[in-house]
Formats: sequence, structure tokens, C-alpha cells
Amino acid sequence: MGQTFAQKVLAKKAGLPRVEVGQIVDVEPDVCMSHDNTAAIAKTFAKIGVERVKNPERFVIVLDHTVPASTEEYAKGHKEIREFVAKQGIKAFYDVGVGVCHQVLPEMGYALPGRLIVGSDSHTTAYGALGAFSAGVGRSEMAALYATSRIWLKTPASFKIDVRGKLKDPVTSKDLVLRIIGDIGADGALYKSVEFAGEAIEAMSVASRLVLSNMAIEMGAKNGYCAPDKKTFAFLEPRAQAEYTPIYPDPDAEYEKVLTYDASKLGPQVAKPHTVDNVVPVEEVEGTRIDQALLGTCTNGRLEDLHAAARYLEGKTLAKGVRMIVLPASREILLDAMREGLVEVFVRAGAMVLNPGCGPCLGAHEGVLAAGEVCISTANRNFQGRMGSSEASTYLASPATVAASAVAGVITDPRKAVRGGGA
Repeated sequence: MGQTFAQKVLAKKAGLPRVEVGQIVDVEPDVCMSHDNTAAIAKTFAKIGVERVKNPERFVIVLDHTVPASTEEYAKGHKEIREFVAKQGIKAFYDVGVGVCHQVLPEMGYALPGRLIVGSDSHTTAYGALGAFSAGVGRSEMAALYATSRIWLKTPASFKIDVRGKLKDPVTSKDLVLRIIGDIGADGALYKSVEFAGEAIEAMSVASRLVLSNMAIEMGAKNGYCAPDKKTFAFLEPRAQAEYTPIYPDPDAEYEKVLTYDASKLGPQVAKPHTVDNVVPVEEVEGTRIDQALLGTCTNGRLEDLHAAARYLEGKTLAKGVRMIVLPASREILLDAMREGLVEVFVRAGAMVLNPGCGPCLGAHEGVLAAGEVCISTANRNFQGRMGSSEASTYLASPATVAASAVAGVITDPRKAVRGGGA
């Protein structure tokens, strides 16, 4: 019997000819990522009693969650991180304004096919879109990685999600992954390696695949993998920090579950409050009043997402009483959006374009919600209280649905909305 992607990559990293599902392996990750929580991790590392990070070249640190610092306490944390990376000789440090870690690592060429990547953030699964085995770990585990560069991982069973047909505009990979999460449930793929496959996945851009892998954690997955192809290699060609060897599942690999979807039959989807798996077709929530629209974050803050939204905003203004926040995922994307006129479209429509970062997604600052307010968001989570008041509500949707709703003032099916032509 052949092996899945997860089995093959973990066997390779463990130096074994083969591993079985459930087998625990001792491995050395290629890349270890942390962000603003590095300050807390560094304190735990100090308690271990080891003075130096063992392999500083394996660590990538990105300040992105609360940038710029919104309080003195956050500023203190950022200062401690800057001092820590300087002392430890960690060169791959990206200070405030560069972007969200889950966009920065692919852009800067750290997320490569066949690599084993761990990060102290649950959405580290994102890098599977480029063919990596990529998983979130806890802060104490990351502190131990600073000291030893090694970690134990249990080989996960695998799900295969075969998506046939083609998505029909304006339906996107965000709608697809919301539908899958709604069907599987928030823990339906708990500690599984999910392999996204099929002609619909092959037709997607790298940016669209990143949405799938990013949100794999929302169905409980340990890893979310898309097979690397010519699009992947073209994206990485000017970026890759090292040589890489893609790893693919065997044709006769054994999967715990295989799910099949027909992309051509899928319409826009929305996750209702307060869980990501509370998913319904947009028709079921049409007309729901909104106070705020959020476009961006590590899930849908890429250039293609901004273009998709701009098509509904060009030449229009936001509905009365609606606030809109646009949050590009990185500085590179913001600059591209400026060159292509997208920023002007958003500003003229009445939206606020913020610096790259996580901001309102985690409710730390920049657009938190008051009691009774409703937000429609392209982010990846809508938990109660995540974006501010526990009495506020967040709906998750695609960039097209968010933009169409911002203009209408209520949740709107983007297929029924009038789009502009130039953006």
C-alpha cells in the first residue's frame, strides 16, 4: 500500500523508509515561525536554562498581530522581541509593517514544497498550499525548539478532498472551504492531514489555494496540502530561499476518508455567528443588516481578493452607516494595490485602508465591534467576542460577498450585485 503526503514527508524528515499512521517521529523542522507571541516564548526559553538558540537560521519571526503597537504593553513586547532576535542572531526577522506571517513566509520564500514547517500560530497550516507539511504548535513547544531544534510529531491519518468541475465567478476558494468546513464540522478532521485535490484545485491560483490551507485548521486539520505544480514553481522561482524537492502522495495511498465535491454546483457561502462551521448558502442570510465590512487578513488579503472586491466598489460608495476596513496581507500586496489603482477605489468608496497586519481579525485594535454590531468579514474566524464585544456578531464570507454587502448595507448575494468594470 502506498503512502500519503504526510507519511512520506515525515518519514523523510525522520530518516525512516516508511512511517505508519499514529507513529510518533522525532524530527527537525526546516522552518520554525513565531510572531508577536515570541516575547512570551522567549521567557519560557530562558527558563529552560539554555543561553543560545541552537539553530537561529531555522527561525522566522514576524511582528504582525498588533502593529503598530496599540498599548504600552504591546510596545514593550515588541521591544523585547527586537532585543531577543538581535541577541540570538536570528536574521529572518520582519518588523512591523511587512505583513502577516502567513503571507510573509510564502512571499519571502521560506514556505517550500517538501519542507516541514511548524509555527506558534494555528493557521500555520497555510503553507501546505505550497506543498509543505505545515502545522501549528504551542508556545512551550516552540521554546523547546529554540533550545533543541527538534520536536516529536504523531503521523496523522489523511483525508482526501477531491474537488471536480470549476468554480463559477464570483464563487471562490473561500466559498469552497466554508462549505467543506460546514459539512465536516469544526472537529471533523481533527489531527488529520487534509489533501486538497482535483481539477478545481489545479485550476486555482496559489493565492486561492492559500485560502484552503489556511482554513484547514478550522475543520481541525493538522495540515492542509495542495500538490505543488507549475503555478507553485513559478510563484517560488524568484523567491525560494533554498533548493527544494516536492513530495507527492502515492497513487495508491490509503485515506481514512475521501470526500468529493462538484465546484460547478457551489454558490456563495456564509458562516453565521459564532462558529466557522455554521455555514449556509448566502441566500439564507440575505438582507441581514451590517455595521462593518472587513476585507483582508491572512485569509483573503491578497491582490486577487482586493481585485474581486474592487469590482463591486468602483464608482460606488458604502451604504449609509456602514464602515469598511481594507487590510492588505503584506507590504508587497499594498504596493501592488497602489500601483493598480485599487487603493483609490477603496478610499473613494469610503473605506479605510490600513497597514498590513492582523488588526481587527483578532480584536486587538483597529476596528473592534461594539455590543449589537454586525460585521461581515473575509477573515478565518467568527468566534463570539473575537472582534470586540461578546454581544457583537461576525459573518464570514468571500471578498465578493463582503464588498457587495458593504455597498448594499445588508448581506448580499454577489451574483445579484452590479459590478464596475475597471478594477
